[in-house]
Amino acid sequence: MKKSYIYIMTLMLAFTACEDRLNVDPTLSISEDAATSSQENIQKLLLGAYETLGNRDSHGGYLQIFSELLGMDDQVSWNGTFPEPREALTKTMYANNFLIGEMWNNAFKVVSQSNLILDNIDKVKDGALKSTIEGEARFLRALCHFEMVRLYGGESKGIPLRLTSISSYGDDLTIKRSSTAEVYVSILDDLSKAIEALPTENGEFANKYAALGLQARVNLYLGKYKEALDAANTVLTESGKSLSASYADAYNHDVDNEEDIFMMQVTSQSGENQLISMYASEDNGGRGGDISLNQSFFDLFDGLEDERSTFYYENEREDKLTNKYTNQYGNVPVIRLPEMLLIRAECNARLNSNVGASPLEDVNAIRTRSNAKEMSSVTVADILKERQRELAFEGFAIYDIIRTKSSIAGLPYNDPKLVMPIPQAEMDSNKLMEQNDGY
Repeated sequence: MKKSYIYIMTLMLAFTACEDRLNVDPTLSISEDAATSSQENIQKLLLGAYETLGNRDSHGGYLQIFSELLGMDDQVSWNGTFPEPREALTKTMYANNFLIGEMWNNAFKVVSQSNLILDNIDKVKDGALKSTIEGEARFLRALCHFEMVRLYGGESKGIPLRLTSISSYGDDLTIKRSSTAEVYVSILDDLSKAIEALPTENGEFANKYAALGLQARVNLYLGKYKEALDAANTVLTESGKSLSASYADAYNHDVDNEEDIFMMQVTSQSGENQLISMYASEDNGGRGGDISLNQSFFDLFDGLEDERSTFYYENEREDKLTNKYTNQYGNVPVIRLPEMLLIRAECNARLNSNVGASPLEDVNAIRTRSNAKEMSSVTVADILKERQRELAFEGFAIYDIIRTKSSIAGLPYNDPKLVMPIPQAEMDSNKLMEQNDGY
């Protein structure tokens, strides 16, 4: 009898559109054997993985916040009392940073839950449901591995890559870091299989287009522009998604809208939106404006008619705060359609092609939606700047700097200070773990 325990809280209220999948009794603590003993319990385990992913230490906020602060200099200010996020903005992180440790633990918890599902997928007897659950687990595992290898990995040293569940409590958990290349092979393999397994419609859960969107993002980061272009174009031409009528309409909604490809679900009963806590005023459910916007951010825009340049409000201190996060229970965006337009535009520009649309058409579609002036021509540099305008504060800043070999705060893209340290607790407990350079 295995003695390890899986802690699960099902998202009964967060995913009300999928009642058929949630017709299972909620479970707080069950043994591993029980968690994988039936089709129904594996469904519960999958729901638990989604909840873990939506935790504030993962895609409920801190992963996006730290990647933004790492990729910014004087574009924003940190006004909060917590020292941990300030370390990211000032590029002076420490291995005992509590939040860096929590993000590490939370992501690998999702990986562990996904492994357990995949190792027991044959317990699901319904063929269509089995395929969907496998696809979702592979998507979640790929998403977490991708976030972790970018935040904690370097050009050669990746992260621990464990692709099977722990067989029993008390097993040796020490594990070496896999190479960065090995991690990306695993990520792309998971996504390829997820795309094949997932349906085109899956309620608020990951579907085929969520996996394609992530595949496009991964390949763009790796400089595989043809592959990224193909995946993004498929999302754009087959998903049925379209741009929201206005830039403001893209944010702060309680249910997924026409441009959302994958969102973390948040309600007053479940889910977390740490982005609200850090970016919003107290009136909007936040801490008052821990992160405020400075003039160098607004200098990115080429005219006040661009709605994005005035998409802010002021708190009582007259700090400027982004309007992207003002609904305390609004869903957290993970993959939106504008990102796919920008990926297609950038890849077409780099490849000198016009698959699906020209780079100019895709960029102008985004600019027109925000009432910005249409451009007469675009370069790769223009598209990268458009990414800064459109995707600001959504978790892309440091990754675009690294993949384009740029610099931030006087640091080149490959400076060790732009990679988070392996948490000290991991270093202490895993004798095979290697610390990142500079820590």
